[in-house]
Amino acid sequence: MNIPLSAARAVFWCAAFWLAALAVLVLMLLPAEHVQRLPLNFWDKAQHALAFGVLTLLGLLAWPQQQDRLRLLVGLVIYGGGIELAQHLTGWRHGDWADWAADSAGVALMAALTLVRRRRS
Repeated sequence: MNIPLSAARAVFWCAAFWLAALAVLVLMLLPAEHVQRLPLNFWDKAQHALAFGVLTLLGLLAWPQQQDRLRLLVGLVIYGGGIELAQHLTGWRHGDWADWAADSAGVALMAALTLVRRRRS
């Protein structure tokens, strides 16, 4: 049975997106006793933005259709907020609105970069 190359690519990008989403969730909910809490830790915010930028890129590759893009972007912003709420409920992590803002910034930046790239192509 031969699977068309486009279908195989779609399966690959979907699997990569969901695995990355699961990895982000696990990493953000693991206990982090060794992490020093600073009032504004720029490296922490950069990691949040990078993680959600990668999720955005993988999602846009998995679902390139115009009608799916907005749902993906809104869904990722909600996902970031949900993770922050879940961190707050764990007792060993702390939800942070600034982290959610960094997640959202990563989504917005990657969405803008891919839009610019598509318009240039």
